[in-house]
Amino acid sequence: MLANFDTYETPNYYQLNYGYRITPKDIISIEAITWNYYEPVGIPYGSEKTDEINNFPGKVQAYGIGFAYKRFLWKKWYVAVHSTAFHQNYLNENNKKIQSGFQLFNTLRFGYQFSFFNNRFFIEPSIAFTYWPINTNLPNSFQVEEDKWPNYFLFEPRLHFGFNF
Repeated sequence: MLANFDTYETPNYYQLNYGYRITPKDIISIEAITWNYYEPVGIPYGSEKTDEINNFPGKVQAYGIGFAYKRFLWKKWYVAVHSTAFHQNYLNENNKKIQSGFQLFNTLRFGYQFSFFNNRFFIEPSIAFTYWPINTNLPNSFQVEEDKWPNYFLFEPRLHFGFNF
């Protein structure tokens, strides 16, 4: 993630996928994901926000395992569904753990796959729709900020890349 190069509130986002092509058009995957975030995930682009108003009083460290299903619809156009279970640690401004919780994070993606070097390398621009129906045990100070925003995000642009082994 390019935001990992930021020096302020670095998300430290890392994701590793292992997939298996069950048919020429169908792929199943398992995903390991970790990241930090400093404000509610549901804040829409272009909304009036400032760090002082919407930031959590600390950060969330999330560690998750997810499953995904991708279906190629026509040529290289695809749809993918992901569901990730996150263990979340809520840290205060001094990086001390306050408490832990659980989040179920779901994603629906529509995109296109560009393949290079005999399908060994790929780039996938996509649009994602995310929804997290379960988000438990937030500290009260985090919950106050979370309650200001929806538990979904529409039209999130993404750009994935990877290697096929």
